[in-house]
Amino acid sequence: MNKGVLISITSPAAPPHASLDWFSRAGFGVFIHFGHAASRGWELSWQMTGGVQGQHPARSGVPVEEYFGNAYAFDPAGFDAAQWADAIAKSGATYAVFTSKHHDGFSMFDTAHSDYSITRASPFGRDLMRELLDALRERGIRTGVYFSLPDWHHPLYPAMTEETITRPYELGSYVRTDAAQWGQYRAFVLAQLTEILTEYGQIDLLWFDGEFEHTAAEWDYAGIREHVRALQPDCVVNDRCVGFGDFTTVEQRVPTEIPTRLWEASITMNDSWGWSADDHHWKSTATLLGILAEVVAAGGNLLLNVGPTGEGLFPREATERLEQIGEWTSRNREAMSGVTRAPAPIHAPLPIGVKASAGIDRVFVYCTLRPHDTVMISGLPVSRIVGVSVLGTDLSLAHTGAAWLSEVHAGVSDPLGDLEIIIPQQVADSLVPVLEVTVRTSSEV
Repeated sequence: MNKGVLISITSPAAPPHASLDWFSRAGFGVFIHFGHAASRGWELSWQMTGGVQGQHPARSGVPVEEYFGNAYAFDPAGFDAAQWADAIAKSGATYAVFTSKHHDGFSMFDTAHSDYSITRASPFGRDLMRELLDALRERGIRTGVYFSLPDWHHPLYPAMTEETITRPYELGSYVRTDAAQWGQYRAFVLAQLTEILTEYGQIDLLWFDGEFEHTAAEWDYAGIREHVRALQPDCVVNDRCVGFGDFTTVEQRVPTEIPTRLWEASITMNDSWGWSADDHHWKSTATLLGILAEVVAAGGNLLLNVGPTGEGLFPREATERLEQIGEWTSRNREAMSGVTRAPAPIHAPLPIGVKASAGIDRVFVYCTLRPHDTVMISGLPVSRIVGVSVLGTDLSLAHTGAAWLSEVHAGVSDPLGDLEIIIPQQVADSLVPVLEVTVRTSSEV
């Protein structure tokens, strides 16, 4: 009689509705923060406030009129939608999210409800968002749109001034208006959302932001979510549509407590979201791949940010990292989709993800730290291990499985134990190799 624990690795739980299926398996996406501030090397919106109180990094404040006025000279003449979309596609990203409008109110699309836009205020004069979304779809990349609920430039919000701004920004410091004016502003928000959801083709994801200004009752998130659903029923919405989002958003970190529902980590390549001329604190490709591995091994998606320059180009540092990430994703695509966190008691000093296949379970070990000589995985049913290999190669690895003494002494017929994998130098020297351990789903031979 088997008195031990049969490890059964199951497929990820089905998402609550079919339109979320793609997101549950996306793995990796690219976030693009772009606006007129890039032409001066300023952080998007937050340069105006001198950053956020207590938040890294600190920013030098820019006068309100100077910041808003910068839009009228914004001309990203180097922008090429095909180049951006190619870079995103080659990175292995399955979706991309573009900033239609940040808190500063400057619309990066052709809106009929404001003259403060790239098509009306800027000499560029083209609908940059439309060009990009079309190019992404042509390459099979799902399209997402970031939309700020606050609009610091709009008179009905009302517009931010030197008298009302706080530097650095303090949560709760915004100006409230009477109910009539607020109702007009909220109608403006819904009108712009209508444009995005009816004039720009299929939008797979809406990434709301700015929920920290005004109350849930004032925003009426239920009404916003229903508005989106009525126009595009399959559009996924993040949790900043508070109480009505489809997935959890984690910003600038990998969570230590993994959310119980679908989730995404949005992380910058350096310390800034938009292009910042003085931010040279770029994360290495190895670091970014380590973050990607941690996220996908835990069943989440990584939304990695790029802030294009004022000329409309991806920074060289970002392009290089996307290319290198693409080389990794091309080898390890199987370990990026449909993966769930390893169940207890499976354990290793590295991220581990699991994936069910017909007749076997696949255990992926993401070597985010350079492995020396061996890697040890504990808690596997050692008698059911079929083999160990390096994902994306034809290289098999020598390994030894040893049952735990407690399991042996208890007479367990399908014991758990430790798997020691021998790591050759050429594997140890590669960039974040992924080890694949195949395990039979049944103890019967």
